Amino acid sequence: MGDKKEDYTDVSDVAISDEKRERLYAAQTECCVNWTNSAGWPVGVMHRFVWHKSKFWITCMGQRKRVPALRKRPESSIVISSEGTWLGGDITTTTKTLAVVHDDNAEIKDWFYPMLAMRLRAGDATANAEFIRRLDTPGRVIIELQPQQWITYDGPLLESKLRDIVYNDRLAKRSRNVTEPPEGWEMEFL
Repeated sequence: MGDKKEDYTDVSDVAISDEKRERLYAAQTECCVNWTNSAGWPVGVMHRFVWHKSKFWITCMGQRKRVPALRKRPESSIVISSEGTWLGGDITTTTKTLAVVHDDNAEIKDWFYPMLAMRLRAGDATANAEFIRRLDTPGRVIIELQPQQWITYDGPLLESKLRDIVYNDRLAKRSRNVTEPPEGWEMEFL
């Protein structure tokens, strides 16, 4: 072993591998997209995304404040966590990105909308078609976010070093998020 850690002081050596990053982006459908507003404040919203050709792709209506902000200041970032996926918890990536806003680009729509539908509608052809119909509306933009730099963290790798056990890429940490509603609260799923 020999890589034993005693505490959380330095976690710079627990980055995820490129392979694990690809698994994360296949498993997670949600990310936080961050940009700055005209006053310089950082702002972020949750988005569904597609990871394709080593870039992030999202969509929204062109009148959303993030669109003109990203056109003026394309420096942005994407944060993705493994929480809620089969990978377990405590795996994250933060990616510094440059944004490119695409207006009514048929070539991109032709592959992006079906890819996003497949990720979010689990292969139901009727649901996919309806989802694509709802997306393909006047004024919608597709935003390409090109990675510039990665900051990643592999919690299971850190835990293996703290416990001085051999790491393998199937080690996972259970989510620490509350996943069951409190007693007496019944959920109604759509």
